[in-house]
Amino acid sequence: MGRRVRGSLPAVALLLAVVLLMMIAWGSPALAEPLRVLSWGGAYERAQRDALFTPYTEQSGTDVEVSRYAGGLDALRRAVAADEVPWDVIDMTRSQAMAACDEGLLQPLPQDLPAPAPDGTPADRDFISGAMGTCALTHTLFATVVAYRADAFPGRRPARIADLFDQQRFPGPRALQRTPAVNLEWALLASGVPREELYRLLSTPRGLTLALETLDTLGAVRWWVDGEKPVELLLDGQVVMASGYNGRFFEAMVQQGAPIEILWDGQVQEHETWVIPRHARHPQAARDFIRFATSTERLAALAGRIPYGPARESAAVQVGRHPESGVDMRLHIPTHPLNDERAITKDEDWYARTLTRMNDYFAAWLEAREAPAAPEQGETAPDD
Repeated sequence: MGRRVRGSLPAVALLLAVVLLMMIAWGSPALAEPLRVLSWGGAYERAQRDALFTPYTEQSGTDVEVSRYAGGLDALRRAVAADEVPWDVIDMTRSQAMAACDEGLLQPLPQDLPAPAPDGTPADRDFISGAMGTCALTHTLFATVVAYRADAFPGRRPARIADLFDQQRFPGPRALQRTPAVNLEWALLASGVPREELYRLLSTPRGLTLALETLDTLGAVRWWVDGEKPVELLLDGQVVMASGYNGRFFEAMVQQGAPIEILWDGQVQEHETWVIPRHARHPQAARDFIRFATSTERLAALAGRIPYGPARESAAVQVGRHPESGVDMRLHIPTHPLNDERAITKDEDWYARTLTRMNDYFAAWLEAREAPAAPEQGETAPDD
């Protein structure tokens, strides 16, 4: 009997080694509850489900539960303060991620979190410059653009961002996002301010006043918060021009055949990142998901479904045609040379530093703009 026991030791060791290798290959065990992701909904979330969430579940065995938001840090601040954070991973713009990191609302990410490229190129050489931050990892670049109804202007088409503010040549209601970001840049650009001077001038009372006065020339504006709203307003004919995310407009144009076109002039490009909130319940699973979702294969798959530029060089060269429509996705990505000529790169450091101040200025301007006009002296206010 003793000989059999001694003889079985190498077999036991071999079995343990095989099990260990299998555990390493499979990664972390599946969670008993879903990985909770906060994202943006609509066409973007549908693309993420196909390219990221479903493949992650198939590989890891962990379900992904997605909640929807429209940006902002207020809900995260409240959740962290109460130590009751309902998300494991958040899809967040880099300017807001930087502000949230400075406030201690996010967990630092290990610098070796992203996987190397398929050819072995280290991640820090494969990702675009600035992608790897203290608390955030950029996965794509998106753009806020203006889209317009092609049938609203049969004789001429908008060609410059200044046409957004030209109610004489391009009359009709507009829809803009209810935020200072992008609107302020466009207002100054339309006023003749060079792109290189936008943020320097916005740092002065004179520049901010000029931007808000230019926005005032638009007259009535439909302000939106949810990213699907500008598409709906254009399709319903409630507005003739609207700001929005290029991927949402792409889906309406290509997938739905909507009579709208994108004005690429003045597009404002921004990094979209993955972050892990402080007090997340499953931080290791969150890190595993981010590593998976930012791999070359997954980023190329996402860009093949919605035209946002991958943050990895190895993924950008793999972008091809939409798997259903066959459309060449490269022509619709904001960073394509045909679209990028007069793009604005959002100064996310500037917004991270000035986020609260700019939001307060913009909110005060909106409140004054939307307040009912006081009756002139001698007039009587109408009854409610």
